Amino acid sequence: MANLPESEPGIYGFGKVASGILTHVFCVVFTLLITVLAKPGSSLFSWHPFLMTLAFCLFMTEAVLLFSPHCSPVRKLSHKTKGRIHWILQCLCASCATLGLAAIIYNKHVSGKPHFTSWHGQVGLGTACVVGVQCLAALPLLNHSLAKGWSLARLKRYHAASGLVTYLLGSASLLLGTCSTWFIDAVGSQAWYLAALCPFFSTVVIMSQVSNTYMTKKRLVS
Repeated sequence: MANLPESEPGIYGFGKVASGILTHVFCVVFTLLITVLAKPGSSLFSWHPFLMTLAFCLFMTEAVLLFSPHCSPVRKLSHKTKGRIHWILQCLCASCATLGLAAIIYNKHVSGKPHFTSWHGQVGLGTACVVGVQCLAALPLLNHSLAKGWSLARLKRYHAASGLVTYLLGSASLLLGTCSTWFIDAVGSQAWYLAALCPFFSTVVIMSQVSNTYMTKKRLVS
């Protein structure tokens, strides 16, 4: 029993590594699943689920996991380099989201259907807009001279908090998308639970990473 407190950090660390690796795997598998189901290029609508999943599931998640101390694929790179890769991935996310949004808007226009009448459509539109703003707001972190009068530490805290909100919106959009008639008919009611596990699990891992990082920095400052 005396060794129990010493073994807890090792078990805790192993759990963090395993969760991070599973998040990488789940996001890739979920993106591949949507790609197979949507068959991008087969119709105008097919580009919407493909591009949105690429944006909110793959690019956005990998952009955040870059900073994970447990499962970052570029852990040995400097923080500055990670920041630039993070921004590039987020710009790819914003680009894919914009194209995916344009695809569904034009598809509904051609079909004569109303726009943004569902929670999925409204949350997806809001998320795409927020991602674009988040990318622009991150520029002072890449070039601190653009934010005169603001400390770099404060900018990072605000960016992390707003980034977490953005990620939650993206995950909510994906979960609402899995509730669509198209997705349920494509995967079936039984497989739906496994498919919906991906955005839910990724959200829990990302929330844990961001909150733990913020709390650690807060303790160090205090």
